[in-house]
Amino acid sequence: MSNKKSYKKSDEPSNAPSNTKQASFRRRALIGGCAAIAVAFAAGVGIATGTGTGTSSAEEADRPLKVPANSSGADGTLIAYGDSKAGTTIKVYEDLRCPYCGEFERKLGPTLKDMVDSGKVRVEFHLAAFLDKSLGGQGSKTSLAALGAALNESPDKFRSFHSVLFANQPAKETDDDFGSTANLLELADRVPGLRTPSFNKAVKEKTYAPWADKVADVFYDSDVTGTPTVKADGKKLTVIGENGKAVSPKDFTRQVDAAVAAE
Repeated sequence: MSNKKSYKKSDEPSNAPSNTKQASFRRRALIGGCAAIAVAFAAGVGIATGTGTGTSSAEEADRPLKVPANSSGADGTLIAYGDSKAGTTIKVYEDLRCPYCGEFERKLGPTLKDMVDSGKVRVEFHLAAFLDKSLGGQGSKTSLAALGAALNESPDKFRSFHSVLFANQPAKETDDDFGSTANLLELADRVPGLRTPSFNKAVKEKTYAPWADKVADVFYDSDVTGTPTVKADGKKLTVIGENGKAVSPKDFTRQVDAAVAAE
């Protein structure tokens, strides 16, 4: 995938705080996204941020780490979906506010889910929150924490809510609708059985915000330089074309099949 159609992370700024991984990575949206941000600041226009119920950033910082059920790896930062015995692992790197990630999920997500459900592959999701730094707001982190609450319910609830979020991204990446827990709970209504008392409480109180920070830290430590990035057993797949649109399901399936055959 061309870097022209992805979100990139730049070099670490010399004055970045050494004790904060998120602060040491400045991410920028190339082409339309970056231009939109530049125009907004040049015009003296602030980036919109969502509002809603939930804890403050200070309260989140003091909260102990709580790891969702059904996660694995160090600090529960690995989010896997599918049969662990599947021969091929697809790693998907995304930010929930990234419009190109939304393009990938809306066009190719159902195809990938069919592959997982058939036992051909398993998926590992590696989610980031860098667009909060680039665009302002808390939408990436707050929605990631809400996904943690869904994962705590079940992997299937996580996968369904993940799809709902990408299908209902804000109209503009500068909008921070996902920063509102009220909006996230409304979207959760679209996943049958998700709105349990424990889920509602965890979203409202941002119980999994510290976990979301850990998940984002793992993303920053990876060698991935843009989103969406999709790898099949380490081989990068082309999922977004030069025109900024997702490749066809047929093309995507061909690439995955080639990776499976190489096993």
